[in-house]
Amino acid sequence: MEKSRQTLTVRKGRAILVGALLRGSHGWDDLAELTALAESAGATVVDRFQQKLRTVHSSTYIGKGKTLELADRVKRFKADVIIFDNDLSPAQIRELEKIVETKVVDRSELILDIFATRAQTKQAKLQVELAQLEYTYPRLTRMWSHLDTVTGASGGPSAGAVGAIGTRGPGEQQLEIDRRLVSKRISELRHELAGIDLRNLREIKGRKDFFQICIVGYTNAGKSTLLNALTDAGVLAEDRLFATLDTRTRKWMPARGVEILLSDTVGFVRNLPHQLVESFKATLEEAVNADLLLHVIDVANPEVMSQIESVNQVLLEIGCGGKPVLELFNKVDVIKEVAPLETLQTLHPEAVTLSAKTGLGLDELRRKVIQHYRGGDIMVRVTSRVADGKVQSFLRAHGEVLNEQYSDSTVVLDVRMGQKQLPDLERLRPEKLEIVQG
Repeated sequence: MEKSRQTLTVRKGRAILVGALLRGSHGWDDLAELTALAESAGATVVDRFQQKLRTVHSSTYIGKGKTLELADRVKRFKADVIIFDNDLSPAQIRELEKIVETKVVDRSELILDIFATRAQTKQAKLQVELAQLEYTYPRLTRMWSHLDTVTGASGGPSAGAVGAIGTRGPGEQQLEIDRRLVSKRISELRHELAGIDLRNLREIKGRKDFFQICIVGYTNAGKSTLLNALTDAGVLAEDRLFATLDTRTRKWMPARGVEILLSDTVGFVRNLPHQLVESFKATLEEAVNADLLLHVIDVANPEVMSQIESVNQVLLEIGCGGKPVLELFNKVDVIKEVAPLETLQTLHPEAVTLSAKTGLGLDELRRKVIQHYRGGDIMVRVTSRVADGKVQSFLRAHGEVLNEQYSDSTVVLDVRMGQKQLPDLERLRPEKLEIVQG
């Protein structure tokens, strides 16, 4: 008997994890990440089931024989839910549920469920609801038992038996009603989010006078811990996947006269559901508009190489492919093997090795950020009226004054400063500005 699917949740369920790897694919693992995702959603993992496939089976994904074996495991372990590490079609989930007689959840549905439990702000809740509805819409025919269509007069299951003239029953009508309701709600959410997104974009554009840095990385890589270490932001930082979904922006001064806006973003994950990428695109605008991205990498994770690749892929999807990126090898304080770290350092020689938790390497991070901020040093000679305090204050705050000569009404200053700060100086309109070197 097929169990009813009234909710998307997997919380407090006994779960069997299933991973299927197609021939020619890479990255066969022990389902460690899926285990972490399932536990983050509140499920208890009671068994793991892996299968190598030559090709995907259209009806059950893993084939009839393996599905029957999976059904036996469901009975043996008294499982409430089966979680696939793959994305399944609505038809595949429906057929699997008929055979195993319990709920089947794919990877995207699991991640959506986790996001639903983590959302705190109004924007995050709306974004998650929109992503869930867009995922659910094409699956309405399998999601609820009352949506089953009525067969033809003969009661046969053939294609011609359903929907023939005079046979459209209340199930078909209910399905259409539900689809209309879901479609209407999707439109409402998009409209409401569009208003929030416009306000956020105005907020982001209002920061154009500041150098903006965005922290990105795989979920649980230590992004929030880094934000707290640099700015005393006090944001939630837990050792769990998707601990925070909301973007936090704080002011950071890595050196005298260097003011930076530092933003944290939602963590990425392998095969992040496209519905979530679309829904959270406005939240990720922080990364799109940033002058520099800090890519936090958990070097203690055995899947570090695939995690780097996954983050880079999401950055490409949201339009950050050409952004300057400073890679940060985080969690060196808990790394167990030195050899993988040495290999990473060889492949990524410009990366900064640090521990956001202990503070190790943060001074080197500040130094490299200041280099990006300045964009290379130049020497300028500025002539300014003595009474023009704005120009002199800017030069002392953003550069190193090497020499100054006063006359009756003017002062000439020789200053070493960052090339990127030159436009800001020009906007102050000093009496005379000469580039001596650079």
